[in-house]
Amino acid sequence: LGSASLDLGDGLIVAALAVANPIGSVYMPDGETFWAWPWEVDGEFGGHRPDFQQQVAEPIPELSRLDAMGRLQAGANTTLVVVACNARLTTAECTRLAIMAQDGIARAVRPAHLPFDGDTVFALASGACEIANGPRRQVDVGRLGSAAADCVARAIARGVYRGGQ
Repeated sequence: LGSASLDLGDGLIVAALAVANPIGSVYMPDGETFWAWPWEVDGEFGGHRPDFQQQVAEPIPELSRLDAMGRLQAGANTTLVVVACNARLTTAECTRLAIMAQDGIARAVRPAHLPFDGDTVFALASGACEIANGPRRQVDVGRLGSAAADCVARAIARGVYRGGQ
């Protein structure tokens, strides 16, 4: 279980809470660096950086090991996320927020969204902060969605990092 938040200024805040149990790996092949390392803030999940001298390859889960553990079946794995912001959003805008936040799973887990994963993102908006109307509104919704994806990636890595300590 991990969480992360960002203050976007102008009173806008976005946060994510994630429960991570994916089939894919949150670690790069070195076993220490999180895939989410580019979005880390202040060493919140260990501060490891990839060694770019080595080839960085996408890990492929060891299927026989996962099968023996009973993880290759529906319901055995998932990443569940809720993102929340304090903006006043419509239902459609919350849907857009959730869609964009889903990208954070793919930033933090490789491979992501496998058939046995039940990855889901829910979005909430408190309505405490007004955002602009007109074309600027879509820009603000996009800013929130992009920040939400960053928060999701960070929340997943933070949860795994803190769970392993």
